[in-house]
Amino acid sequence: DLRGNTLACDCKIKWLVEWLESTNTTVPAVFCSSPGQFEGQRIRDLALGDFQCITTDFVVHQVLPFQSVSAEPFTYASDLYVALAQPGASSCAILKWDYVERKLRDFDRIPAHSAVHCKPIVAQDQLYVVVAQLFGGSYIYRWDTAVDKFIKIQDIDSQKTRKPNDIEAFQIEGDWYFVIADSSKAGSTSLYRLNQNGFYSHQALHAWHRDTDVEYVENDGKPRLIISSSSQAPVIYQWNRGQKQFAPQGEVGEMLDVQMVKHFKVKRDQFLCLSRYIGDSKVVRWEGQRFIELQTLPSRGSMVMQPFSVGQRQYLALGSDFSFTHLYLWEEEKQKFVKFQELSVQAPRAFRYVPAADVQLLLAPSFKANTLVYRHVVVDLS
Repeated sequence: DLRGNTLACDCKIKWLVEWLESTNTTVPAVFCSSPGQFEGQRIRDLALGDFQCITTDFVVHQVLPFQSVSAEPFTYASDLYVALAQPGASSCAILKWDYVERKLRDFDRIPAHSAVHCKPIVAQDQLYVVVAQLFGGSYIYRWDTAVDKFIKIQDIDSQKTRKPNDIEAFQIEGDWYFVIADSSKAGSTSLYRLNQNGFYSHQALHAWHRDTDVEYVENDGKPRLIISSSSQAPVIYQWNRGQKQFAPQGEVGEMLDVQMVKHFKVKRDQFLCLSRYIGDSKVVRWEGQRFIELQTLPSRGSMVMQPFSVGQRQYLALGSDFSFTHLYLWEEEKQKFVKFQELSVQAPRAFRYVPAADVQLLLAPSFKANTLVYRHVVVDLS
């Protein structure tokens, strides 16, 4: 006899609703006192579908005992790998996913003094790694299957790329390109194209603007690059199919000091995340010919703002040098992100989602501490 109890009809009583449906016992009517939408209703009349009991969580899956500043997953010869830039260890660490132990394990290392980004590119059955270094020039390596090791195949023009900060790789009309953002006052963000012998300089994009990040976006069927800079608002470049080059198209608002630009898509809508170290970070939406501000997120000390999706859930990781990393979850009805979880990551420099068979991982490279690997888990609160 449960009469007279003030029952909160949440996930904790879902089992009771299931039991009432299946039992032969006569149970007097019991009513809900909360939440508001169920107040006064008989528990027996509730539908199991009314209970939203499934949530998710990110838990530490593996601790990699080194600092790193970038993480790039890639698949080569049907195996999953991750390339991590380790400036403190003067190398690009290549880790391989162990499907039996469900862990990342050491595979190889590429020497890279003061590495800031190690970008793998799998093109035409060849594995290349573009190694960007703050000092001593930047290089391109190729995996040589004859000797099972990485071989340096070319240098990147040190007059153009003096202080690299980010690398983005993509395909346009079947051709492979990569663009390397340069953050010096005297260098130039540059585009390279792959031919039979290697990658060659294709276009100088953005000179002397201390670029911090570059993002490749395709919307309305048009390839675009968005380059963020310390000295001006992010610049949009659009691909000209006739000239096979990018041409300036405009800017993203009037936001200065944008450290990183990342995009995500929900249904047919395109969005940008703009992380800022001093001011508030922004989420903006593409409206035909320009981006419209949608949401402001406090982000003092943020160097990274990374959207990623797991199944039907769209997340946003906003890192900070001064506080916890905040994970947000996209709410379609509100058309904005809401706070979801905090992660303890010191000085994060990237977040990278990695689907590894039946395990969904989130890599969190740290500039000051161990690199953390989180696992995405589904939790039934009932």
